[in-house]
Amino acid sequence: MKSFKAMLVLALVFFVFSSSYAIVTNGGKGLPHTKSAWVQERGRLTFLSQTRFWGKVGQFPASAAELQTAYTIWDVQGLVSLNYGMGPHFELTITPLFYQDVHQGESEEYPWDTFIGLKIGSFGPKASSLTYGLELNTRFPTGERHNVLFEDYTAGRVEWGFTGLASYAYDPLYPEDSFNLHANLGYLHHNDVGQELVPRDLVEQQYLNEVEVLHPSQELLYAIGFTIPSESFDYGIEMFGNAWLQKPPLTAASRESYLYLNASVKYKPYRWFDFIVSGEYRLTADKDETVGPRAAIEGMPNYNTWRINVGAKMTLLPTSVFRTSERDILMQKAQSRRELFEQIVRERRETESAEEELERIKEERRKAERELERLRQILEGQNQQQ
Repeated sequence: MKSFKAMLVLALVFFVFSSSYAIVTNGGKGLPHTKSAWVQERGRLTFLSQTRFWGKVGQFPASAAELQTAYTIWDVQGLVSLNYGMGPHFELTITPLFYQDVHQGESEEYPWDTFIGLKIGSFGPKASSLTYGLELNTRFPTGERHNVLFEDYTAGRVEWGFTGLASYAYDPLYPEDSFNLHANLGYLHHNDVGQELVPRDLVEQQYLNEVEVLHPSQELLYAIGFTIPSESFDYGIEMFGNAWLQKPPLTAASRESYLYLNASVKYKPYRWFDFIVSGEYRLTADKDETVGPRAAIEGMPNYNTWRINVGAKMTLLPTSVFRTSERDILMQKAQSRRELFEQIVRERRETESAEEELERIKEERRKAERELERLRQILEGQNQQQ
């Protein structure tokens, strides 16, 4: 019951602060966009390859000389993500975007930007269902073009931020094999002061003071979701979005807050290989606050209305994972459960020992108080005799 209350409070807290999460994808444990507070085992290296796409048909209005014509806008992104367990509480993530539609001159950009993160997690009592952590995030502008339509805001500078992580597992010993809930709350600093977002000659005179960034753009980030696992499939639901603390200038292509709902299915044919498909839908309206050349194309939304993500994830290290049998896994689980029980017994003994010591101190204090009371009575009797 206590664990359920803690889970409910955790969910409410993060929904109160919710508004949007500007992340690319999650290549580690957790959901496609919501990261877990658990780190990967020491020496474990995983590789995720993912493609994300969205498209919409628009029309050019007919003129006196030309007939009405139609066109299709595509927004496609491809990435890989490497996650490496560095120890019991550390995990390194490197996520390069190797392809991005930018809709500026030549439509493609490859490679684009690179994300690097260091997760410090898996904190909390071993027998507890709740786990906590923190991730430090950095975005490096390895691509040439930025301030891109339909994508999260970026001005082409090194960005930094941090994300608080919390996870709940119904079975703390085998957290990924039982119902689990994850929540993230973060901060992102775009480090964009002095950056010119668009060419000045493409902006109307009245908006020239909106070309250069005068105040650092900052936003709060969030994600929350849960997973229901089974033997061969994991089913997940999550929400993610952003809330601006300091919006970028009006010439920024993406200066609005958004909120997405994502549903995912993970197929696990092998212990070392997962196939992941997810679809997300934007819950916020097609609000566009941008002016100038990065304003949404007529008839198009400011952010993707929907997106489909298709990816494959495999374990590269340790290589022993390819040779591990079902018997070996059962033996490892039995050993883990034994270690957990032994730790619980040790903690209980330490608690009992501490309680006994506290009781002894209380008894000594009571004895001292009785001695003082006896001494006071003796002194009062002597005073009365005098």
